Amino acid sequence: MGPLGFPKYPVSKCLRIPQAILDQNAGNECTDREAAKFAGVGYTGELRVEISSAIKYGLLERPVPGSVKPTELARRIVRPQKPNDRIEAMRQAILNAPLISEVYKNYRGENLPDLTFLANTARDKFHIPPENVDIFIAVFVETLQDAKLLEDVGGKKRVLDVTHTPTDLEGSGVAAEEHLKRVSKGLTVQSNDTCFVMMPFADPIGGYYSSVYEPAMKKAGIKAVRADTEIFGTGKIIDQIWSGINGARVLLAELTGRNPNVLYELGLAHALRKPVVLVSATEDDVPFDVRHVRVIYYDVTDPFWGEKLISKVAENVISALKDPKEAILFGG
Repeated sequence: MGPLGFPKYPVSKCLRIPQAILDQNAGNECTDREAAKFAGVGYTGELRVEISSAIKYGLLERPVPGSVKPTELARRIVRPQKPNDRIEAMRQAILNAPLISEVYKNYRGENLPDLTFLANTARDKFHIPPENVDIFIAVFVETLQDAKLLEDVGGKKRVLDVTHTPTDLEGSGVAAEEHLKRVSKGLTVQSNDTCFVMMPFADPIGGYYSSVYEPAMKKAGIKAVRADTEIFGTGKIIDQIWSGINGARVLLAELTGRNPNVLYELGLAHALRKPVVLVSATEDDVPFDVRHVRVIYYDVTDPFWGEKLISKVAENVISALKDPKEAILFGG
């Protein structure tokens, strides 16, 4: 097995070296061997991997080759000064970690899939070597648990979205834009490509079209279309809806409230085997027979829910454009 591109240990198991240096050496720079001595352990190959993992999380830094020093992030975890210091710093560590961060961003705001599908994603989308997939999944899941980023919802594990918070855990808006650029690399969108948005027209949900879904499509580089605002000439509304769905490259269904018109349009999209991005405020509003596919969930009590939803929808629309079969509701 070659070097891993991700931390080999969960974040909670990468704290003993930073804490030992803080406790025994006042947090000052020391050699790796001295760090092992401070922790009361031998300087072994596994310890070197542990140090490497701590560096990947941003808990240790190397002022010069062969020496380490705890970071401010590590201090906030092992010596918190405020009630939320520890948990917020552990979440930042997740966003620092290579591959752990990318897979987290892929699933934030969604239910964590069954292990088989999670393994397929790790291997096929994030190119983790098959022989390392089991290790990655174990580290990924335990690390999310360490940072309290998995919430039990109806017997499933939902991945909480902590990006775009007052502590600016994602770093900056620039970092978010760079992430979106990486996701969209290799994608070509034509000027006449559209995303047909299936959603209720009445407020408050109807207002999300201009405040959330149009900005999300703009980020994804595609034009948003909705039946009541983008009428395709005269004629029956059902003909216009059919034309909009049939002509769209990708679709979005806002399922909150189980609006019958939205469910009807979703059925048309299914019949046409169109890729659809599903969005809902609650799992109860998601029809049972489509709960097996990815659904973006949002919480309007979160003051940053709109920003988070825009980013997440843009990412999922881009993913559906790049690989439409992943967003088709039913195979066959």
